[in-house]
Amino acid sequence: MKYILFIMGLLCSYVSMAIEPVKEGNVIAGHVIEKGSENSLPYATVLIVETGKGTVTDAEGYFRFKEIPAGEYTLKVQSMGYNTQTKKITVSKDFTVDVHFVMEEETIMTDEVVVSANRNETSRKVAPVVVNVMSNKLFEAVNSTDLAKSLNYQSGLRVENNCQNCGFPQVRINGLEGPYSQILINSRPVMSALSGVYGLEQIPTNMIERVEVVRGGGSALFGANAVGGTINIITKDPVSNSFQVSSTMSNLNGKVWEQYVGANASLVSSDNSYGIALYQSYRNRNPYDADNDGFSELGKLNMNTFGLRSYYRPTQFSRISLEYHTTNEFRRGGNKFDLQPHETDITEQTKHIINSGGLTYDVFFNEYRHKLSVYGSAQHTDRNSYYGADKNANAYGKTKDLTAVGGAMYVGNMDDCLFSPATFTGGVEYNYNSLHDVMTGYNRDLRQYVRIFSGFAQNEWKMTYFTLLAGFRLDKHNLIDNIIFSPRVNLLWKPTDKIQGRLTWSTGFRAPQAYDEDLHVAAVGGEAMIIRLADGLKPERSNSFSGSVDWGFNFGHFQSNLLVEGFYTSLDNVFYLTKVGTDADTGAEIQERRNGYGARVYGANIDYKIAHGREAQLQLGFTVQRSRYTEAVSWSEDQDVDPIKRMPRTPDYYGYFTFTSAPLKNFDFSLSGVYTGKMVVPHFAGYIEKDRLEHTPNFMELNLKLNYTFVLNDHLKLQLNGGVQNMFNAFQKDLDRGALRDSKYFYGPTQPRTYFIGVKFFNW
Repeated sequence: MKYILFIMGLLCSYVSMAIEPVKEGNVIAGHVIEKGSENSLPYATVLIVETGKGTVTDAEGYFRFKEIPAGEYTLKVQSMGYNTQTKKITVSKDFTVDVHFVMEEETIMTDEVVVSANRNETSRKVAPVVVNVMSNKLFEAVNSTDLAKSLNYQSGLRVENNCQNCGFPQVRINGLEGPYSQILINSRPVMSALSGVYGLEQIPTNMIERVEVVRGGGSALFGANAVGGTINIITKDPVSNSFQVSSTMSNLNGKVWEQYVGANASLVSSDNSYGIALYQSYRNRNPYDADNDGFSELGKLNMNTFGLRSYYRPTQFSRISLEYHTTNEFRRGGNKFDLQPHETDITEQTKHIINSGGLTYDVFFNEYRHKLSVYGSAQHTDRNSYYGADKNANAYGKTKDLTAVGGAMYVGNMDDCLFSPATFTGGVEYNYNSLHDVMTGYNRDLRQYVRIFSGFAQNEWKMTYFTLLAGFRLDKHNLIDNIIFSPRVNLLWKPTDKIQGRLTWSTGFRAPQAYDEDLHVAAVGGEAMIIRLADGLKPERSNSFSGSVDWGFNFGHFQSNLLVEGFYTSLDNVFYLTKVGTDADTGAEIQERRNGYGARVYGANIDYKIAHGREAQLQLGFTVQRSRYTEAVSWSEDQDVDPIKRMPRTPDYYGYFTFTSAPLKNFDFSLSGVYTGKMVVPHFAGYIEKDRLEHTPNFMELNLKLNYTFVLNDHLKLQLNGGVQNMFNAFQKDLDRGALRDSKYFYGPTQPRTYFIGVKFFNW
């Protein structure tokens, strides 16, 4: 009997050991489930905040980290459609840490991770600068296939199409023209003066993870020429094994068709040591003629984009990131599309081949308290063009453009710096641009080289209720004699988790350059133009001030958030072009870039969000502003036309709204709209007899999209969608007609009433 009891005891011990295996140390294990249903959440992103190391949950919602040094860490879990959660944990060398997350369905996102505030990954709530984020949720709601169609859905931003022929889109931030804003790709300023002309439309939304917008100059560490603001495009990063294929057919006001096809795939290793995200898009649009005069309002467009973003972790404390994308685009506007450009009454045509990429190496030291980043990015554009009228055989041109950026950045966290814990960020950067623009028929051969060597530094003091950030940037520009010093100061007040108040002061500059898209606009009229810089030309300088209150509050079952921001920007030594003569050898008109008077832009942006679960989510924004020159400016060479103080093409009032609802489990819909207030627009002679300043009406464009999703199995879904954009066809009614029209006299919504149907197949 004793032997039997002894054997049974051994068996019980063995079974107990099998049920309760010995736990290993330096390990974090966990499970992520949905609140209410208790269902597991697959493919949720789990991040160790202090180290930047991340993983995704498996098909059953489990995750695991190995070989984590003992110490205290913060775990952050994110999943699309759910509120982000964080938990403090302590890792031991003796046992496994078990942690569970119960995720609540998200209605309003206010705490995204952003990098545009201080060049470091920071929670939006504690960022010292207001950063607004646009994600795929917005792109889907407004049925946007490219970045240009998306940016209207942020207060303070307005996208306009400036040419009926070439379809040149630009974004204004707080009323300032496109050249006053800086467009970044993965935080790198590789968008040059040339690539920025059509660049917004050349970036498909399926390559974008999110877009971070900083209005005003509060993010000067990315470049002091971000006077109007910064638009930081973060491309898709691999976070899970997933794919998506979509296709959309659109009809523009019953006249022409547009096709779009997009595909995405993401692969990540089981231990998260490497991953790659791939994306591809194809778009084809036939030319659209709104008034049946034989000349296009929206040109023919054919574009292919392919790209990838990948990473590899050689060690636990380092990461190598690689990004690359290529775009092949053809666009043409004018008339007689079946003929060669020089056989038409007017044609503007471009063929772009764009290659862009970047490489970053990040390494951490001293238990992730210090970080060193070394990076390099480049973008090369090869463009063949024709800008001409009246069967002009001399209007063919070729442009090559190369932009390269290289630098290094150090980030160090200090427990005590003078009066509080702080984070120091400093670095150096070199920016190079080479542009060669040739129009042989006009004997124009323009070469422009821009070299900027920069250094930047900032310190961010983090106190209980306040965060103070002070920093500066030094830029030595080869077209400017002296080093330019651009300081910035930001103050964040956070009395509670629901309220943040911010004050910002920043300075910036805009450097002169000889290249301007006006060179090609003039060529359409059959004229050659040369732009030169005046002797003693100074850079434009800016001072920007802003103050804001960000308040999140709930009432009943509704969640809401209100952001009110006031802004003021002063510009001095504003550039302008004036005719000074004719070149004796080529007969080309000589325009000289000079310094003029200043300008003042001021106003307020209001953003409001309110949501009741998935049943109803409303977001709206409105901007009230004034954009005025300090002295009246002449916009026409006609002496009978009065100069103006009001900046043209800038409404005093504009805004947007989006409303989404999912009344059924598999059905949802979205309603959105963009309002553009009255403005003044220059209208040049040609179709009309004399130059005159037009006062435009206001516009309200409304969009509707319907979605129905079929669940094929646990991980595969098929979605059918359809709808109409600009449903009441709020399109410009007083368009010029014929070959002598002023193609720049184009304002209001960028597309007419458009019907669309689409299909999407995906596994997340």
